[in-house]
Amino acid sequence: MQRDVRASDAERELTVERLQRAVGNGRLSIEEFDDRAARAYAARTRGELADLTRDLPGSLW
Repeated sequence: MQRDVRASDAERELTVERLQRAVGNGRLSIEEFDDRAARAYAARTRGELADLTRDLPGSLW
């Protein structure tokens, strides 16, 4: 993945969906979700989005 490539709206939405699954799976609190979702919507690059889910297992996707 090219971390410096600008993120699309669809990529931001996909990241938020992944974060929602993490909440449903008990891996993130609502507070953590709120913080990360806000950061996802503000993200400019794919790298910023990747950092928001880096500590979550890939099995959630």
